[in-house]
Amino acid sequence: MWKFFHWLFSKIAAGQRVIDRRFTRAGMLVGGVLIASATLGADTNQTVSYRIFAFAVALLLVGAIGAWLQRGRYTVVRQLPRAVTAGDAFHYRVTVGNLENAPRDGLALIDELADPRPPLAEFRARYKVPTYRAWKQMIRNKNACEIKEIALPDIAPRSVVEITVTGHAQHRGNQHFQGAVVARADPLGLVRGLSLHGVPGNLLVLPKRYATPPISLPGSRRHQPGGVALATGIGDSEEFVGLRDYRPGDPLQRIHWKSYARIGEPVVREYQDEYFERHALILDTFGSDTRAGSIKQAATATSAFEEAVSVAASLAYTVNTQECLLDLMFVGNESYCYTAGRGQLSAGSLMEVLAGVQLCASQPFQTLHDAVIARRAQLTGSICVLLAWDDARREFIRDLQKSGVPLLVLLVTKEPPEDRPPWLRVIEPGKVLEGLAQL
Repeated sequence: MWKFFHWLFSKIAAGQRVIDRRFTRAGMLVGGVLIASATLGADTNQTVSYRIFAFAVALLLVGAIGAWLQRGRYTVVRQLPRAVTAGDAFHYRVTVGNLENAPRDGLALIDELADPRPPLAEFRARYKVPTYRAWKQMIRNKNACEIKEIALPDIAPRSVVEITVTGHAQHRGNQHFQGAVVARADPLGLVRGLSLHGVPGNLLVLPKRYATPPISLPGSRRHQPGGVALATGIGDSEEFVGLRDYRPGDPLQRIHWKSYARIGEPVVREYQDEYFERHALILDTFGSDTRAGSIKQAATATSAFEEAVSVAASLAYTVNTQECLLDLMFVGNESYCYTAGRGQLSAGSLMEVLAGVQLCASQPFQTLHDAVIARRAQLTGSICVLLAWDDARREFIRDLQKSGVPLLVLLVTKEPPEDRPPWLRVIEPGKVLEGLAQL
């Protein structure tokens, strides 16, 4: 059953895509008349609608021949920005060149985005029942950007035009551009000839960020084994302080031989252990099972997760990482930890990581629990962004509290739990700005 419906929905989506590109509005109207007349004119003895059918077929046939004859040859160069923010409009430049010796008018540019049709395994894993409504919902969520076709100005022979295309970043993710299409309608204005151009590109859509008040993270500086040198991969090094006289028991590896040769007395290098703040930003990626509920419930769970990612992005951008480290921790196919600050990743790099975070359905919440607890000795404080308040998450927060790690716990949910403790901050999807303003 799943294979049949997936095949059927894929064919419907592909057919709709061909119709939208190949036919103008007038062409779609003629096509509708053709279908209606074919339905009504089955019996030629009872009606003369078959004449309308023949006339519509002739119009579309002439239009198709005309569109094929004047497709033209063009060049397309696209200049995409590196990254944009979800929810914002963006602009980029496209240069279109005419390779023909005749002028071209009535052109339109269509950016060809990646095929949004989900594979069978993904479609089956997402929903409990295969419905076309669920299919359309997945199609809408696949493309991170919406870019409408744009009319091109007239192009003189052997010349180029440069235009500005405006798009809208709908949600975070990596938007892939497969190519571009230059379309030109036939003289009747019914069918369009398409000139395909392989102009691939990628546009990174960063998570939406909200304004947050300055956050004073609790906790004091702690000893970090290996210090910042740990990031450069040179081992368990410490920060160099200076030189001092040799003392019995000092390792020979620390003798400064140049000074020893100059003054004739053994001198050793003195190091100091690194002490600084290290905070964890913990993102809960374990949403509810969308297969267990309706499409509306699945959309609500997805919306809550997207808002949780936006909350994490806002906090990551707010924390000053010049004098501390910030560990972004979450679970996907495995446990991930990305560290920003003090010569490591920047806040912008964390935004790029959060742009690709997805809900995790292959592992239990205990995976995140174990990964964070394993690092608790290094942590000064933690910010937890949760999606639910169940037994597993209560135990997780309780273990962190027992270890003495100061916490700021945020729960992103539509329905606040009745038994929530007073220190648990609830943020409702759609009202994130108001919730963050109360921190």
